[in-house]
Amino acid sequence: METESSIEPEIQRERLSLLKVPLDSMGLNQLGDIIRSLLDTGEGKNIILLSLWDFLRARRNKEYRSYVLSAALVIPISKSLVSGVRFVLDKPVPRYMPFDFVVRLLSSLEERELSLYLLGGKLRTLQKAEKNIRQTFPYLRVVGRYKGSFKKSQEQTILQAIRKASPSLLLVGQGVTGGEQWIAKHDAQLPGGLRLWCSDLFEIFAEQRKHPSRYSFDHGLEWMGYCLQKPIRVFKVFPYLYYKFLLLVYRLFPPKSSSQRV
Repeated sequence: METESSIEPEIQRERLSLLKVPLDSMGLNQLGDIIRSLLDTGEGKNIILLSLWDFLRARRNKEYRSYVLSAALVIPISKSLVSGVRFVLDKPVPRYMPFDFVVRLLSSLEERELSLYLLGGKLRTLQKAEKNIRQTFPYLRVVGRYKGSFKKSQEQTILQAIRKASPSLLLVGQGVTGGEQWIAKHDAQLPGGLRLWCSDLFEIFAEQRKHPSRYSFDHGLEWMGYCLQKPIRVFKVFPYLYYKFLLLVYRLFPPKSSSQRV
């Protein structure tokens, strides 16, 4: 875990626009200070771990695009995105494995003895994930949890429980109706603090699923494992080729420069 002295004192984060979708460029050693600045506002702040497929969805789905545009942090997790930024904008952008990013985020919260609420996953998975999180981050307060497969009639009760717990971070995982857009839909009803859709990370924390190896992630090969799980995903090659075409168009006919230091 990083100590306070190893964190850079000055926050410099650059928000870039790739094909009109925002991406944040920052170092993980800056995360502690960035989290402090976001929490100090007292407002709800959404963090997005953006894959290539989410990136393409943000271009065609107005509701999801609005969610991405309003997010406090948009972190690229796809090698195709960071290579696209280099190709179109000629800028290097760090890429993070989702598991590593969330671990660093939880470590930053633990340093300040802040709190966490878990929503999503199956009950046994959630219980095991909570147990392992408590053991790994003993000074991080888990102030509530609820499984993902809840009924519509229970939703307001759950939202009330989250507001009452007022966690520093709300982690939402699989099983919640609407997935990541559940956060966007209930943004006004959620308390201040950070919110993050974590996909299958509850299963990883519960040791029921392994995250991609460092080698496969660094080489952009993690998609092969996903295709083995669901062979139909091989057809995503067509939107991938469309993405490559768009990059070429923007490289040949670049819009006005769009970046912002925060």
